[in-house]
Amino acid sequence: MKLKRFDRYIQLVTLRAFVLVALGLTALFSLLEFVDQLSFVGQGHYRLADAAAYTALLAPARFMQVTPIALLLACLLGLGGLAKHSELTALQGIGLSEMQIIGAVLRLIVPTIVLLFLVGQFVVPSARHMAQQGRATALTSGVVNAADNTAFWAHGDQQFLGVHRFVNERLGEDIDIYRFDDRGALTRYLHAAHATIGADDNWVLTDVTRKDIVADQFHTSHQDSMTWHAFLSSRQIRFLSLPPESVPPIALYRYIRDLKRHHLPATRYEQELWSRISTPFAMIALITCAAPFVFGPPRSQSLGYRMAIGIAIAIVFSLGQEITNRLGLLLDLNPAITALTPPILLMLSAAYLFIHTRE
Repeated sequence: MKLKRFDRYIQLVTLRAFVLVALGLTALFSLLEFVDQLSFVGQGHYRLADAAAYTALLAPARFMQVTPIALLLACLLGLGGLAKHSELTALQGIGLSEMQIIGAVLRLIVPTIVLLFLVGQFVVPSARHMAQQGRATALTSGVVNAADNTAFWAHGDQQFLGVHRFVNERLGEDIDIYRFDDRGALTRYLHAAHATIGADDNWVLTDVTRKDIVADQFHTSHQDSMTWHAFLSSRQIRFLSLPPESVPPIALYRYIRDLKRHHLPATRYEQELWSRISTPFAMIALITCAAPFVFGPPRSQSLGYRMAIGIAIAIVFSLGQEITNRLGLLLDLNPAITALTPPILLMLSAAYLFIHTRE
């Protein structure tokens, strides 16, 4: 019972440091985003309040991104503070081993993962969607950067759908629809200037150019408007128009499964899914990596030293993840391998350092 009480004390100290660091990093990156958005203030109806709202709505996504690094820094600060005041020595004196102390911190990963899943499933997609729509609406009468367009491609029901821009949740612009037969031959092509998305998933296409292919001959016609039944629900469209990192995990898994069912490439989405699956392993690796600097000599290092160590590890780990992800896309490597390689290498390095410092 006493050991459990001390476990809770270690977890409380680490959790306090984690909340402080996570909020600090989220605020820092939000400030940088806000400064970047200031360059758009004055375009169209985009004002300072719009930039602040856009930044605030992206804060949950940033919180998810900094969580693994925040856990590392929380370990170095929380456990490092206990070591500096000889509390770790006292805990070891009453029977807690170094592995038990680290284990108490590792048990924080489970509730953290649950929290990240809930935030990623229910908060981030809606917040990102509101941020994009609000920003696009405010910039409508100004010049919108092409990189901000919410274009996407989707496949289903023997059709390919391309939407080059969503003006809002119910209105798309520059629509391309390709229909194929059972043998994979193109049978119809539609291009619409605008599409209004109805609640029943029926789209009203306006200013439509239609090309039907019969016996290798194109028959072109023009219609002011027509109704097209979409193979995607409006909810799916709202999610899939987001960047892959903001798509809810369940929707992401289902979309990957649908792409594979139709033998379509899903590497980018698989990579994002495996990146999320690797998050617990990254947390374990980063927490384990903090152990040699907490228990190893000297224990009297300053706060600045521990922060410098944590930031250096975070930079190297983040660069490693980015490099493996890019190589995975470039060389078409297995997404599971590219996502799990950095945390596994970091865990092995941490184990080596920990054993080396105890010799």
